[in-house]
Amino acid sequence: MTPQIALTDAEDDALRDVLHNGLRNYNDEKIGRNDRQTLTIRVDDPESGEPIGGLMGRSSLGLLSIDFFYLPKSLRGSGVGSRILAMAEEEGRRRGCSKAVLYTISFQAPEFYKKLGWQVFGEIAPKPPGATRVYLTKDL
Repeated sequence: MTPQIALTDAEDDALRDVLHNGLRNYNDEKIGRNDRQTLTIRVDDPESGEPIGGLMGRSSLGLLSIDFFYLPKSLRGSGVGSRILAMAEEEGRRRGCSKAVLYTISFQAPEFYKKLGWQVFGEIAPKPPGATRVYLTKDL
């Protein structure tokens, strides 16, 4: 029986679950342990209580991965971002992570991360120019 294969640009929660669970189960079988945890730091508007920014990531097998980190313009440069990143790094250490990794885009925040001790280990510059992906790591 030949499987059906289709290409689409639609979000597919059922497929995401199959891929996530399949990879997780395969990794657990090969490694023999499961220590993955999500990490969320939420920044709420003090008046509405609604989220206005924050950080989302995960830890697994000794690595802290920062997936999303956003603050509105009104909070940038105020020290809030440094505080959030320090919180994530400390939680990574608490979970037994020895390294952290993230990527940003050249027009976003590579200098912010470098200032806080993160080191560039790779860049990918797609065409057209102007949106280089900058991959950074930090020893925890």
